[in-house]
Amino acid sequence: MFESTENKRLFKGKVPPDLWMKCPECGEIVYKPDFLKNFKVCPKCNYHHRLSWKEWLELLVDKETFEEKFKMKPVDVLGFKDILPYESRIKASQETTGVEEAIITGKGKINGWECFIGIFEFSFMGGSMGIVVGEKIANLFENAVIEKLSVLLVISSGGARMQEGMFSLMQMAKTVAAVSYFKKNCKKPYISVLSDPTTGGVAASFAFLADIVIAEPKSLIGFAGPRVIEQTIGESLPPGFQKSEFLLEKGMVDLISERKELKNKISKLFHLLTK
Repeated sequence: MFESTENKRLFKGKVPPDLWMKCPECGEIVYKPDFLKNFKVCPKCNYHHRLSWKEWLELLVDKETFEEKFKMKPVDVLGFKDILPYESRIKASQETTGVEEAIITGKGKINGWECFIGIFEFSFMGGSMGIVVGEKIANLFENAVIEKLSVLLVISSGGARMQEGMFSLMQMAKTVAAVSYFKKNCKKPYISVLSDPTTGGVAASFAFLADIVIAEPKSLIGFAGPRVIEQTIGESLPPGFQKSEFLLEKGMVDLISERKELKNKISKLFHLLTK
């Protein structure tokens, strides 16, 4: 028995328009509800799509335990302007992401384990590190020493923020000093989670100073990007160069974790390293 044209029209109107999506990594069409249920991991190729800071909170932090701390807003100290004034870029990023800077810092619990937490928001100017990002990270480690708590950083960044010039590069020294102070004065672990991408001055400073460095599968991790290196040295790079699997093989990261297993692994590591 065939449906009438009217029934078909009514049925079509009730079907959500975005049930399917194309994975940018493998090009396969995937069922979006399954993709979201799987923490934005492609079920066909295991590609880990970027998460917002809110999605990271939902994934890693116990419900209703996160308390944001060290709120600060970036300032255009140089009066920088390229195509747009720096102040305009800041405002646009704030309106798009709903956050004031490229990192959200605070305190929460991971499977009951209280710790200080910093999560980068890549959608905010590529998760770049300027004066405020560096200051917030320094505050995170300094207060972790005062309260004798562990530290977790979830990183996704393009590196230092060019609109703040040398001031942004100075944050590399500041954050390294903060981690050093934490390690000397607090017998608690620091764990970093490197997601795609973790590059530039962020990778060259505090990201790799953690007691345990965890990477997500297939993440781009390194200082300069592969294209820049190839153009500079005039040679082809090995397959998978600067991907997390390559770095694990070379001893640059301690382990690679699937997103769905990350929370339990972090809490277990906190427990083991503390004991």
